[in-house]
Amino acid sequence: MKASRIAAAGTVAASAVLALSAPAFAHVSVQPEGVAAKGDYAVVNFKVPNERDDASTTKVEVSFPADHPLSSVMAQPLDGWSVKVTKSKLDKPITAHGQKIDEAVTKVTWTADGKGIEAGFFQKFPLSIGALPEDTDELVFKAVQTYSNKEVVRWIEPQKEGAEEPENPAPVLALSAASEGGHHGSTGAEDASHTEEAEKTEKTAKDTTEAASSVDSSDTTARVLGVVGIVVGLAGVAYGVLAGRRRTNA
Repeated sequence: MKASRIAAAGTVAASAVLALSAPAFAHVSVQPEGVAAKGDYAVVNFKVPNERDDASTTKVEVSFPADHPLSSVMAQPLDGWSVKVTKSKLDKPITAHGQKIDEAVTKVTWTADGKGIEAGFFQKFPLSIGALPEDTDELVFKAVQTYSNKEVVRWIEPQKEGAEEPENPAPVLALSAASEGGHHGSTGAEDASHTEEAEKTEKTAKDTTEAASSVDSSDTTARVLGVVGIVVGLAGVAYGVLAGRRRTNA
């Protein structure tokens, strides 16, 4: 009896833990591929799980933060989905990388062409976004998930500091520190390549100079030997003429 009661209690406890932890793993989230550095561009994935056993997800809408507008948002084509990027005029134009921007992307909508995200599956929706703001540590998006049975789930609740995670938390993208030089700066690989090329050029110039010096030295030696040969030849001729005169006189 005791063993049965313990087993039953364990089952109930395990079920409770699963029930409490399920929402934390099932909400819509956003993560970068690699890093999302301030002032740079990044590719991010919105991960959308299907939470229903009797319906599929047929539409996903992601609204972008109005307080940190993004001028560039590009969607990657996905089989079975059509995508629409919505831009709107900004109440207050912003300046990014020396350019004045008066409109920004406010929403991206994916609509399923077929069954969508079925029960027990999830889908990633990739976007290339930028330039990321430099005056905040995170971007808070709002996502709306629509099911085939017309049910709508709004993932729009912000996470308050010190409070428990809300039932329908909004997707949050954490931003890392700005990379040195930003996306316009040269990479270490490029610097190394430039240095190596400079070293090669310097070595080639040195080899050419040494080769030219060697040719000049050889040419000078050849000239000296030629002059010496002429002098010796003339001396030999003079000696022959002098010897001939002596024989004649004798």
